[in-house]
Amino acid sequence: MTLAIDGWFTIGDDGTHLIGTRCADCGTVSFPPQRGFCRNPHCSGETQEETRLPRQGTVWSYTNACYAPPPPFAAAEPYTPVTLAAVELAEAGIIVLGQVKDLTVDELRVGMELRLTHGPLADGPLVWMWEAAG
Repeated sequence: MTLAIDGWFTIGDDGTHLIGTRCADCGTVSFPPQRGFCRNPHCSGETQEETRLPRQGTVWSYTNACYAPPPPFAAAEPYTPVTLAAVELAEAGIIVLGQVKDLTVDELRVGMELRLTHGPLADGPLVWMWEAAG
């Protein structure tokens, strides 16, 4: 099993989990994981603790990519449009972008519940994805 990006997510018996970081001083959550300084402009913290992010959230925005990415990115032949969603993880206070599995833009709605899963990119490595929650 090859992950598209090491250290950003894990796949285990208990499902797919995004890995973020939480500032030890102010509690600000970051994704992708942050090293060093806190992303909160009002905090001077420099200690980030790894944390698993919530696996479910609500659609904040969505779109599709109707054209194949240019080289050097790998695209399936023939190219199939990819659906993308920005999902709000309210508990963590962040929004995370990812591909949507088995849903089209016509099936998505702002506020719809999605949960984290994973699937392969066109060239094989696994990446986190969102799917209908339920």
